[in-house]
Amino acid sequence: MSARILLADDDPHLREVVRYALAREGWDVEEAADGATAVQRALAQRPDLVVLDVLMPELDGLEACRRIRAESNVPILFLSSRGEELDRVLGLELGGDDYLTKPFSPRELVSRIRAVLRRVRPSPSALPATSRLRTDAATFRAWVDETLLDLTATEFRLLHALLGAPGRVFTRDDLVQHAYADERFVADRTVDSHLRRVRAKLRAAGAGEPIETVHGVGFRLVLP
Repeated sequence: MSARILLADDDPHLREVVRYALAREGWDVEEAADGATAVQRALAQRPDLVVLDVLMPELDGLEACRRIRAESNVPILFLSSRGEELDRVLGLELGGDDYLTKPFSPRELVSRIRAVLRRVRPSPSALPATSRLRTDAATFRAWVDETLLDLTATEFRLLHALLGAPGRVFTRDDLVQHAYADERFVADRTVDSHLRRVRAKLRAAGAGEPIETVHGVGFRLVLP
C-alpha cells in the first residue's frame, strides 16, 4: 500500500523516529514543524494522510485541522501528549479520523495509519444505486443525482455503510465499526455530530431526509 504521508510535529527527534518507521513501510514522508506549515503543505501537496500533533507552535493541531477540513477531506490522525477524553472527542468531531496518545510505539502508529488508509481505500463493492443517491467506494465519492457531495472521509464511510443496506437499522456501535479507525475513542455524540453534517449536506443537495432516526435503536437510510 503506497502512500504519501505529511508528518506535522514540533519535536525533531520524534519526527526523525517516525519518518524512519514510515519510510520502512515504503511511504513517502513530508514534514512540517508547526501548524501553519502543516496547513500549507496539506493543501498544496495533497498527501494521502496527515499525522497532526495537537500541541504545536504558530497554529495548534485542532485549528490546523479546522483549516484543512475547510478545503480538503484528507484523512487526519492526531497525536497528543494529552489523553483527556474531551481532547479526543473534539479532535474527532473536527473531522479527525483517529487519535493516538503519546508516548506511542512507531509500530502502533504504522498500524493505525494502515487501518485508516484501508478504510479510505475500500475495495469496490456493488452498492444499490438510484438516480438520486449513490457512492463509489473506489474513488471515495458520493452524489445526489449529478451533484458531488463534499464529504469528509468519516462522513463518506457513514453514508457508504448506510447505503450498503437500505432499510436496515444501524446502531451507533454498528456505524462506529464501519466508519472509525479506533472505536474505543468514539462517543455517541461524535457519531451524531458526523451524521448531522451528512444530513445537512444531503439536504443542501436536494435529497431531503433519507437518513431516519429510529429512536432508542439507531439509524436507517431510505433510498430517495
